[in-house]
Amino acid sequence: MAMVMLLVDITDFEEEDEEVLQLRITRKRLRDELNVFNLPDIQFKNLFRVSKDLVRDLVTELRPHLQRERPNGLSVETQVLCAIRFYAVGSYQRAIGQDFALALSQTAVSRCIRSVSVAINDHMLRRWIKFPATPEQREAAKIKFANAPQPFPGAIGAIDCTHVGIVAPKENEEAFVNHHGYHSMNVQMICDPELRILNVSARFPGSRHDAAIWMQSPVRNLMELCHRQGERQTWLLGDSGYPLEPWLLTPIPNAPNGSPAYVYTAAHCSARSVIERCFGALKSVWRCLSHQRLLMYEPDMAGRIINAGAMLHNMRLHYRIPFEEIAEEDVAQANAMPAPGPYIAEPLEGRARLAEGRRVQQQLIRDNFMHL
Repeated sequence: MAMVMLLVDITDFEEEDEEVLQLRITRKRLRDELNVFNLPDIQFKNLFRVSKDLVRDLVTELRPHLQRERPNGLSVETQVLCAIRFYAVGSYQRAIGQDFALALSQTAVSRCIRSVSVAINDHMLRRWIKFPATPEQREAAKIKFANAPQPFPGAIGAIDCTHVGIVAPKENEEAFVNHHGYHSMNVQMICDPELRILNVSARFPGSRHDAAIWMQSPVRNLMELCHRQGERQTWLLGDSGYPLEPWLLTPIPNAPNGSPAYVYTAAHCSARSVIERCFGALKSVWRCLSHQRLLMYEPDMAGRIINAGAMLHNMRLHYRIPFEEIAEEDVAQANAMPAPGPYIAEPLEGRARLAEGRRVQQQLIRDNFMHL
């Protein structure tokens, strides 16, 4: 009797393995029959939010890091397209796999998203997201802001943070609850007037204050070093949630209407609005980052996915893929979190930076906003 039951069990396993194998063969045949690169350009862009040329170049860059050893493993093209499709729609993995253009199992989709996101972070991110590190690069960045539709003298970038929702992590869950009441990553970005992302930091939990993230940022260390070495008219533009520093200018609250301080603040807020539009463009294209979605990943992988979206945002700009008209509601939703309260800096060092920041701010107002 026991031998009969064992035979039945083995037969069941064999039948199950046969079904799985047949399903894999069917999916591979579907992928082979439908070459998505043969789709019309407009349909390809609607599906993946990028051009065919961008994907081909991305595949070339990532091929050494994604090529499977098994001859019947997923092609690099399939892996990359699968990950991009997920970034674009932010759907569940099973739904992504059932997409007519991919035909993958849920586990295959999961592997593709992870492997592509890791490869992008490890091998491409630093080449596509670069903060102006040399005096020549910073001067070029100043010229961009001087010639922007909303110009501001001396600015090289606008800085802010945005929240990307994630599933509650297993460890330190409470640290990821933001002041709006849901779990998130608090992501710092800096951009230029062309909406190009110059820096991204996607490693802090949602409860971390924007200014606290800035205080730990390597960019801040660089800006302070430049200031100490004599580069005294170079700064970033931040909102009132950031501390005023000689290299980070903030608005002046409650400035009298029509006063030079009021004109300065209006120009500051207008120029700084590029970071809000950058968030709106980023999240309207890569919906996995939007407020309507939730990244079902642990914080480390969620951060890698956010970084990948930021890099692809810059690649779209490089390949001149136009953003659709960014609706005001997308900008508002991308920045829907209420502004955090003021950051309390270290008592002594913080006061010294604040005093120097005020001196720099007042000198800028005298030089540029007294007679406007």
